[in-house]
Amino acid sequence: MIAALSIPGIPDFQFAHPWWLLLLVLLPLLLTLRGGRASRPSISFPTVALLRGVASPARAGFGWVWFSLILGSILFGAFALSRPQKLLATEEEKSDGVSIMLTFDVSLSMLIEDMYIGGQPVNRLTAAKRVVADFIKGRKSDRIGIVAFAGETYLPCPLTLDRDWLINNLDRVQTQRVSDGTAIGSGLASAANRLNKEKTKSKVIILLTDGANNSGRLSPQDAARLGATLDIKIYSIAFGTPGVHVIPDPRRGTFTPVGQQLFDEKTLEEVAAIGNGQFFMAQDLNSLSEVFSTIDKLEKTKIERRKFTEVEELFHWPLYAAGASLLLALLLSVILLQTAPETLPA
Repeated sequence: MIAALSIPGIPDFQFAHPWWLLLLVLLPLLLTLRGGRASRPSISFPTVALLRGVASPARAGFGWVWFSLILGSILFGAFALSRPQKLLATEEEKSDGVSIMLTFDVSLSMLIEDMYIGGQPVNRLTAAKRVVADFIKGRKSDRIGIVAFAGETYLPCPLTLDRDWLINNLDRVQTQRVSDGTAIGSGLASAANRLNKEKTKSKVIILLTDGANNSGRLSPQDAARLGATLDIKIYSIAFGTPGVHVIPDPRRGTFTPVGQQLFDEKTLEEVAAIGNGQFFMAQDLNSLSEVFSTIDKLEKTKIERRKFTEVEELFHWPLYAAGASLLLALLLSVILLQTAPETLPA
């Protein structure tokens, strides 16, 4: 049995029964027979003049039109029998996505301008948003949300699959939206509470902070234990440069010295260990990008794709054309094509 035949250069088209195309061999054979000179059958009449005018040469000229219609009916009939089809391919995607809560520190120290984008100084929060936006764009099958915290927590964006809406909501991650401070435990607990409602197998918190816990009723370690009981993995990131810094106040146009910048690396390491994740230290934009790239590789989304091919039958179009050609040939033979005896030479 001959398999379906595809046409080179037309990937969405095929013949389901291509062996019927062998009928096309009849076309040149019939043309050869039509063009040959065979002996013409005849009957002798003593006086054929009586039959003149029964058929005219003009009408006999329609013979080639009739013959072309017969060839056309064979041509279109062969195409119809071969079942031309248009391929309609569809792809089904099934993914075991990851639910991720991005947990941002938005305390006033995140306004310290010790990062650089394009050679221009920017604050830590702006740099973090730039990296996180790229991270979000690459996680197309995951539900991602954002929790922000300072002295208290708030929710700039709940878990969603809408990448554009999520990136637009990064603008809501701002300082001075809640009381100042660094309530790491509260931020972790809020993120864990959001992830607890998810039905995905893999749940992740990515914690980004530039300071030590100094607010909130829940310690970071206790919040991490809460997340661990919910099978939530925690990645913690200390972001910023050590040293003496000042914090610009965009509302008042003043600067607040913060003295020596300290990171509570021990606490962040403990949080990551309790949450079966990892701790990272990032002191510039490139290192932060590398951290998120590492997390992206560690938390791969499993995607299964199955391809289905449906077909749209097209045989009825050449079938209509074959029927029309055959009908016209029949009408032509009945109405116009008449023959009469010809005078034979003596």
